Amino acid sequence: MKNINVILIKLFFLLSCLYGFVNAQALSPPEIAAKSYLLIDISAHQVLAEHLSNEPVEPASLTKLMAAYVVFDALKSKKIDLKQTMSVSLLAWKMPGSRMFIDPKMMVPVEDLIKGMIVQSGNDATVALAEGVGGNVGRFVQMMNEQAKRLGMLSTVYKNPEGLTAQGHLTTANDLSILATSLMHDFPEYVGYYAIKKYRYPGTPAANDSNRNLLLFRDPTVDGLKTGHTDAAGFCMIATAKRDVPGLTGRRLLSIVLGASSENARAVESQKLLNWGFTAFETLNLFNANQAVFKLKVWKGKENELSIGKTEPIVIAVPAGQASMVSSQIEYRDPLVAPIQKGEIVAKMKLKLGAENFSTIELGALQQIDQASIFGRAWDTLRLWIK
Repeated sequence: MKNINVILIKLFFLLSCLYGFVNAQALSPPEIAAKSYLLIDISAHQVLAEHLSNEPVEPASLTKLMAAYVVFDALKSKKIDLKQTMSVSLLAWKMPGSRMFIDPKMMVPVEDLIKGMIVQSGNDATVALAEGVGGNVGRFVQMMNEQAKRLGMLSTVYKNPEGLTAQGHLTTANDLSILATSLMHDFPEYVGYYAIKKYRYPGTPAANDSNRNLLLFRDPTVDGLKTGHTDAAGFCMIATAKRDVPGLTGRRLLSIVLGASSENARAVESQKLLNWGFTAFETLNLFNANQAVFKLKVWKGKENELSIGKTEPIVIAVPAGQASMVSSQIEYRDPLVAPIQKGEIVAKMKLKLGAENFSTIELGALQQIDQASIFGRAWDTLRLWIK
């Protein structure tokens, strides 16, 4: 690849230059009382804060996020449907821990089992779904582990679908972030279940009808995702919030807090992380979806110029007040020779905050360019030889 001279990304940076440059510096998150944590700006695809995010931990009921992923995938592929009913086995009925209180006399619709698994964190509902989708629990757990590998969750091993303590049943905060973001991206039609505050299946006790995600009741911008607790794992929470901020409608952050001391503590620590992320960083929408970031010279093509960019908005998060420190540099293939397929990665945009590199974004072709005629290709071959 060949370097292009440094390009300032947006003219609005000039306004902040009138007040002088702010020194780029690493921001320190608030003290978080947890074994490990992670805060991600999903809109910008950036990690804002982390502590021991690759440390192996027990996931407790956060395991149910992967169980839900496998179930949602079965729904999307039409292997099951929401109105379909499933039986409740003796194994499901006798599951210890959190339950939705279903029993073998019932035939429960898939949608109700999903709500029981997500809102009530029902181990019985989870096992019933595992048996209904996988045929048996062992096969379903195998499906969970296969999906984890496909998603790139390299430090995760599942031993059961519900999250009860088992030897070798481990994950990391980083892997959980991959799972949570994939779940929201791949199944937007189903993630609304995670915002339900209360649910109870008709005919079952009402004592366990509230979502254990306390932030759903405290912060109107929080709309998911899941909590977990065992003696070994401590109190865990994955929370996501979406807030409108200057320059971006619907900025979304994801916090992961593992190993807190109590149900209230995991909510408080998660809220601290989310609030800090929204205030300590500002989001810059650099380019819209399919907007040309740059145009490159093309050789031997029917067109001699290629627009490059991304099919989604290019968004970055920078410490508040430091937008004026952002600059970019583009590296691209040289010579760039046709044919070029639409979406083909042909360049990288390296972003700097002051003197420090902080992000690299791949840029693809925004249009297809076919080869020129034999005469056009011959002429460009000669020109390239001279060049």
